[in-house]
Amino acid sequence: MDPTRTGPVALAETRLRWLDARQRVLAQNVANADTPGYRPSDLTPFAQSLTAAAPAAAMRQTNPQHMSGAGGNDPRARPERRLAERSLDGNGVALDREAMRIADTETAHALAVGLHRRYLGMFRTALGRNS
Repeated sequence: MDPTRTGPVALAETRLRWLDARQRVLAQNVANADTPGYRPSDLTPFAQSLTAAAPAAAMRQTNPQHMSGAGGNDPRARPERRLAERSLDGNGVALDREAMRIADTETAHALAVGLHRRYLGMFRTALGRNS
């Protein structure tokens, strides 16, 4: 069994692939900031992608005294819905919003890379390969 294909390492790699795809989508939004009629897009949030990929692994509330998971009935868990700003030519790209999404993606990427390195370092330590 390959320990790097399960648990946190595999999750970090999946997250990195999702972040890479999101960065491409956001870059395309910025590149089309002056294209008349262009509508910006974004990926489905990572947590929803995981839930859709493995619904059996989704968090469940097993006790009424426990907090509910992201799919529960907590009103704070609902995604925010905003009307997209449109320019006169119908373009819906807001560069400030895209810049914030790109910065969030970059921060999440750094975190995922750090976690991936830490877990692989722990495997190396456990195997006696500290180099």
